[in-house]
Amino acid sequence: VKWMMYWIIFALFTTAETFTDIFLCWFPFYYELKIAFVAWLLSPYTKGSSLLYRKFVHPTLSSKEKEIDDCLVQAKDRSYDALVHFGKRGLNVAATAAVMAASKGQGALSERLRSFSMQDLSTIRGDSSSTVPPSVTVRTSSKQSQPKPSRSASEGTGSSGKC
Repeated sequence: VKWMMYWIIFALFTTAETFTDIFLCWFPFYYELKIAFVAWLLSPYTKGSSLLYRKFVHPTLSSKEKEIDDCLVQAKDRSYDALVHFGKRGLNVAATAAVMAASKGQGALSERLRSFSMQDLSTIRGDSSSTVPPSVTVRTSSKQSQPKPSRSASEGTGSSGKC
């Protein structure tokens, strides 16, 4: 309880200091007085933070307790609504991005898969004496390079060990 009182008083002091520091910094021994005040708040002999808390902060918080509770409930409700709203927007953005990627990527993916399968067919046709059925045509795109033979020149002169 002692430390809770100290930190509440220190937070209020820091908040007030942020605004008053601009006007009071020219006051002689201002910084020394601030250090002395913080030492007075911390001292177990003077119990400055306990004194200030019980004299000013606790009565104010007790009288405004109902308003504080109402404000916390409203903040909780608003934060939940904001979380749901932004969650829905995030899911919509993610779903739209996924659909766009799928629709744009589907053509490229099917073309890529088709080109790989056609490349395999052309490799098979080049390596074996069997012919590819006339219904299958090999398409090459201008972006793709020609398939390279899988055997080197020295292997091509030897016997083939195909099954």
